[in-house]
Amino acid sequence: MDDDIDALFKLPLDAFTPARNALAARLKNTGEQAEADAVKALPKPSVAAWVVNQLYWQHRKPFDRLIEAGDRFRQAQSREHLEARRSAQAELVRIGTAVLHEAGYSGALNMLRRVTSTLEALATYGSLPEAPRAGRLTADLTPPGFDVLAGLLPPSGGSRREVARHSAGNERAPKPVDLKRAREEEGLRVAAAAKADVREAERALRAARTQADRTAGTLEAAAKRATESQRRRVAAEKQLAKVVTEADEARERERVAEANARKATLEAESAERLLALARRKLEEL
Repeated sequence: MDDDIDALFKLPLDAFTPARNALAARLKNTGEQAEADAVKALPKPSVAAWVVNQLYWQHRKPFDRLIEAGDRFRQAQSREHLEARRSAQAELVRIGTAVLHEAGYSGALNMLRRVTSTLEALATYGSLPEAPRAGRLTADLTPPGFDVLAGLLPPSGGSRREVARHSAGNERAPKPVDLKRAREEEGLRVAAAAKADVREAERALRAARTQADRTAGTLEAAAKRATESQRRRVAAEKQLAKVVTEADEARERERVAEANARKATLEAESAERLLALARRKLEEL
């Protein structure tokens, strides 16, 4: 059934609900009531969640690069890893903008911010077991807060190693107060590192949102140009149709005039012959 559920999240957003209901009905008809109830309970994804699902299913390589960059940054909070994560996220935002446009959804700044926020959250969790399931998102995600983020970071273990070395070089066990102080210092260091990570993540999110804003601006400008080009094309087609009609009418008038001219020529020739005949009869008198 997993493949059937995955197939639901690959569909265009408007097709999700009828396909979900059809799958639930099929499972019910085959006696799989529990599975049918589970499928029926699946909510229709939000637009932003749907876009990120399509990035997962249709653009897996850049999506995987984002998750890998998130894992590397979480393991070693370096500027290099942060820039790699920003770059991967910006690439997916650009692709997501195109997905929105191709699906007929507005590329409004708010929508791109929701896509960016969801990608930021997935990058923060990376490949951790508790990460939201990419490809089956039903709602927008927000990056985890400080408390959750601190729990995602790997422990530094610095103070614990210091205490272990102190114990190995001293026959007597350390005093409880020293151990408590070491733990407090460790907690302060972890908290400071986590706060720094939060600040870096916030800066990365602001940068991604700025990129999304720029992308949206470019998309809106392109849409305006396309609309103007369409308006001009329609006007040109109308003008062309008018010119063709006028040309057809002119050709018809020309044909009528030519027929009238031929008729007048024949009538003139006939009159000339009658005149010549009348003159001959006059001369014979």
